[in-house]
Order: sequence, then structure tokens, then C-alpha cells
Amino acid sequence: MSLRLLRIFWVITRYRLDTLLPLDRLPWWLRTLFRLSPLRLVPIGPRSRGERLRLALEALGPIFVKFGQVLSTRRDLLPEDIADELRRLQDQVPPFPGAQARARVEEELGMTIAEAFAHFGPEALASASIAQVHAARLHSGEDVVVKIIRPDIERVMRQDMALMYRVASVLKHIPEARRLRPVEVVRDYEATLFDELDLTKEAANTSQLKRNFKDSPLLFVPATHWELTRRRVMVQERIHGVPVADTAALVAQGTDLKKLAERGVEIFFTQVFRDNFFHADMHPGNIFVSLERPHDPQYIAIDCGIVGSLTREDQDYLARNLLAFFHQDYYEVAALHIESGWVGENTRANEFAAAIRTVCEPILEKPLKDISFGQVLLGLFQTARRFNMEVQPQLVLLQKTLLNIEGLGRQLYPDLDLWRTAKPYLEQWMKERAGASGFWDSLKRQAPELTRQLPELPVLAHQALSRVEHEHRQRHRQAEAMSGIRSLLQRQGSSRRRLRLGLLLLAMALAWQPLTDWAAGQPWPVVAAAAIGVLLLAWH
Repeated sequence: MSLRLLRIFWVITRYRLDTLLPLDRLPWWLRTLFRLSPLRLVPIGPRSRGERLRLALEALGPIFVKFGQVLSTRRDLLPEDIADELRRLQDQVPPFPGAQARARVEEELGMTIAEAFAHFGPEALASASIAQVHAARLHSGEDVVVKIIRPDIERVMRQDMALMYRVASVLKHIPEARRLRPVEVVRDYEATLFDELDLTKEAANTSQLKRNFKDSPLLFVPATHWELTRRRVMVQERIHGVPVADTAALVAQGTDLKKLAERGVEIFFTQVFRDNFFHADMHPGNIFVSLERPHDPQYIAIDCGIVGSLTREDQDYLARNLLAFFHQDYYEVAALHIESGWVGENTRANEFAAAIRTVCEPILEKPLKDISFGQVLLGLFQTARRFNMEVQPQLVLLQKTLLNIEGLGRQLYPDLDLWRTAKPYLEQWMKERAGASGFWDSLKRQAPELTRQLPELPVLAHQALSRVEHEHRQRHRQAEAMSGIRSLLQRQGSSRRRLRLGLLLLAMALAWQPLTDWAAGQPWPVVAAAAIGVLLLAWH
């Protein structure tokens, strides 16, 4: 752990990442600390700030590279020079040697390269944070790509995850950070990240996504060659397309960019709500556009190592929340957050609705190019802090994917209205979910279980009736017992009253003569008061 921290500090020092901080926005004491820091003695060198940041992230390993990939899709939040450099992290990370790649393929497949392939390219086609890809040709003549996991990557990732857990365990003791649920978020991220190291899981995800979009004009997914796929090696059909980030090439071939951007939104909502299975790593390095039919463009998706899904409850709450946003019904948004437990039950819905309205109202009537999502996220974060809203770890992947989609849409067609494009798909999904077709689909899903239980219905009904009858008898016996207790208490009460009366009469009889002698010498009001007191005593 300490060695990893030292390496991180050394990389920050070597590439002078401290110069990227906006010192004028930091507190005075932090500005003073940085100005007196010994880091300032290290020369910056001839490299640009974007190049220094990219090289630092590459040196620090896959987790940091992935962070850079996410940042690279948010050109609205970054200076142009930094965004251009970080874009190279999507598929231009320095590769490992071709000899190592061949050795790993032979080790995993248990055969020589010549036995597996008619041709295997010695140089990597593309290289990213977790793996790199080589071109190859099967003995059948089919062109394929071979994806190979980087050597020794798991050790570095585990060191970084241990560091992230250490930071998260410290943050959970800070009230402001506790609601972000840092440990849970890191745990979910760890599971997602290490799934990428098993290419059989990626192959299974790819097959599922291909089945979901079979014969679809929206999305094409390459086929997997299962006989040549192992944990650290995967062989897929080779695709030919234009990288979605290469806007100039798309324009040159006459691609309808508006339709392409709208289809990106449609694909996202189709995956989330129709299929409940979404590609959660949709940065531009993993997305291509088919060379065919540029006026009716089709996406091509690769690298399905990270996928996500939601529970039916989260799907419903998410759809209803988004529709409430589209209709600008902020009270409904607030009520849904309270109902789902995302904020405390003691939150006042009208106050929460007013806070959300203040943040979201300015963005819903603007085209995408005029929306600063950085400011929106900051406003929502402040709202969340005020109302102690907790981060939902199960939605973090979805939020990351939505940010990628929004960044992609901004790049392709800046005038795209994300909200208006998405609204029809959500309304249709809710209509199908709540209508007769939704009921019928639910019935079909549950039909096997219902069929299994159908022969047992008479027995189950008899058991249920027996339980009801048994409970009825118990309640009747309890009622009889309570009636007997009340009767006994009443009799005991009558006996106590008779006993008190008898004692009172006995006492009066014994004291009759002294009382008459006493009363003869008292004024009549005193005698009347004494008589009333005796009567009240006898009554109680």
C-alpha cells in the first residue's frame, strides 16, 4: 500500500499535475501550501498540460486510464487541448509487445498460433486500459480480431482498489461524504471492474446484446467464436466502421448526424427499459458507425465487458422520475424520491420539489448545446446535500452511461434535445408496462410457476381455509375467555362494593351513639357536609 502511494506521488511529481489545479479557486491556505511546495522545483518540461495528464494516467494503470476515458467524453467540462489528449486513452494506450501477446494466446488456447489461425497480426490494432486487440484470420478465411488481457494487470488493479477502499473507509466517517455511500460505490465498482478481466463473461454479455438487437437497424454487435474464447483471450468477428468520434469522416461519407445522435438516445433507453441490459462502457473508443447506408446510420458496439441492469422497482422509479422531469412535475419527483427511500421519510415534499425546480427548470427548454451539465450536477449535488439524499450504488453505472451518451450526442449533433428525444420512448414503455400488454407479459413470465402450482391449488385452498378456521376458533376462545374475565371482574367489583358498604354500616352502628351526641352540638351545615361525605364514600 505504501509503495503504491509513493508511486502515485512520484508520477504526480514527475508530470507536475499540480499545475493543472485552478489555484485561484482554492482557499488561501491551500494556495499558499502549493506555492511553497517542493514540487515547484521540478521542471515542467516541453510537454503540454494535456499530454502530461494523459501520460500520468497511463503510468498509473487501468483504473486511472478508465477515469481519463470517462473525462474524455465530457468535452463541455474540459479545455479543448486536454480533451483531445485524453481521447487517445480510448484506444491508443501503449501496447505490450506482440511476442507476449502470442505467448498468452498459445497458453490460453493450448495450441500454437499456426494451429489456431491462418494469420496473426504481430502489431496491436488498438490498445486500451485492460486489453489490446490483434487482427487475425481463421483457417476458414474469416477475418477476426483477438482480444488479449494485459499481463500482470490484476496485481496493479488490486493495489488501486485497496487504496480506494482505504480512502472510502475514511470518507464514511465524514458526515458530508457519508450519504455518498463511498464503500458501497467502491465495492460495486470493484465487482464491475474485475468482471472485465474474464473475457468469457464479456463474450456472454456480447451474445446477449447481439440477441437483444438481432436484425435491428439501430445496433450491430459482432459474433463471438466460442471455440477460441478463454478467460484471457477472446476471438470475435472483425467489424469495419468509422469511429464515432471521427466526425470529419462521418460528415465526409454523408452520415445523417442528427439521426445518428437520436438513435444513440433510442439505443440507450431501449437497453435500459425494454431489455433491462445495457452496455455500460459506451465511450467513443467502443462505438463505431457502419459504412453502409449513411443516411440510415447504424451503430456498431464492441467491448461489452461492463454491462448493467436494474431491478423492476428501480426501473419503475427511474422511468416515473424521468417522465415527471419531462412534464416538469417536480412535486412528483420529490414524492417518488421519498417513496423510494432515496431521501428520508421526514423530508417535506414541497420543500424538496422547490429545490429541484430551482436546479432543473433552466435546462428543460434548451437544446443540448446550451446546457451546462457540470452546473446542473453541481446544483443537484447541493440539493442532495441539503436533503441528505444518499447515492444509489446500483444506479452509478447507469448515470455514468447516461453521461457518456450525452457527451456523444453533444459531439455528433450539438442541437440535440436529449429530453425531447427520450420522452416518447419512456411514455411508450410506461404505457406498455401499465397496460394490458404489460399485464399479459407479466402473466407469460409467471406462467411456468403458475402451471407448477395449479395442481396444488385444491390442497393450498384447503390449507388456507383450515388456517382461517383455526384462527377463527382461536379468536372465539379468546373472546370467550375475555368475556369470562370481564364477568369475574364485574362480580369482584360488586363484592368489593358490598364489602365496603357492610363495613361502613358496621362502623356507623358502632359509632351511632357518639355520632348523634356529636351532631346535636354542631350547626346543620357541618352535619349536611358529613352526611354527603359518607354517601360518597359508600358509593365508591
